[in-house]
Amino acid sequence: MSEEKKPEESAVPTPPVGEDGKEEGKVESPAEGSTAEAKTEVGADSHAEGKAEASVPPAGATTPASADAGSEEEKAAKAQAAAEARAARAAARAGAKPESADPAAPKEPSPNQPLLDRLVTILKAEAGEDSVVDAFINERDAHRPYVIIHSSRWPQAALTLRDHAELRCDYLRNLSGVDQETHLEVAYHLLSLTHKHEYCVKVKTDREQASIPSVADVWPTANWNEREAFDLFGIDFPGHPNLVRIMMPDDWVGHPLRKDYEPLDPEV
Repeated sequence: MSEEKKPEESAVPTPPVGEDGKEEGKVESPAEGSTAEAKTEVGADSHAEGKAEASVPPAGATTPASADAGSEEEKAAKAQAAAEARAARAAARAGAKPESADPAAPKEPSPNQPLLDRLVTILKAEAGEDSVVDAFINERDAHRPYVIIHSSRWPQAALTLRDHAELRCDYLRNLSGVDQETHLEVAYHLLSLTHKHEYCVKVKTDREQASIPSVADVWPTANWNEREAFDLFGIDFPGHPNLVRIMMPDDWVGHPLRKDYEPLDPEV
């Protein structure tokens, strides 16, 4: 048998491709070129718009620079407000008034100033010129006259306060010790039942050797009050008839109302 010859497949020639990737000899139609260019331009435009949109912050958003500026302004405002508040507190403590305020009117004298002046005159005449260390009106205490008496002149001053016809301080309302840290003192609140006048007398003493003459024989109220001041502050009252502790045990160490008091047992 003779072999049948198969028809040879006609080979389709492959057109040569140039360096630009296009078939040589093929002319690109104007429509195709414009379409490709349009696609390229659209892609470029959309890419540029995306970048532009990313660079523009949304409405209402703050940039880092504006945020920093805002925080700095807020800090400055807070600092200024704090400084003004401190100045106002300092002015209030010092009793100062704002510059715009009208000048204060002259202070009126206390209604008890004549009473204090007369008290000082009598004490200096009867107990000695140096008996009165200081004298003032305590406005916070209902304008009560206050006098500070030298401890060495206190026995004679106490008799003058009780017996003088213009004073007649026949009732000792209260006696209390006070620790002022730099010194100790005793305050005597006196009342004249005859004249309806009230006075406060203070006598100071040293912390290390606290001692004030007793007036228990002038006002009986001073008896137990002086014992209490001795017990809790360690103030000695020479001339007291029975100066012993009245609240703490006899063997108690120290005086509990002194500001430098340190208990041996902190749990007590």
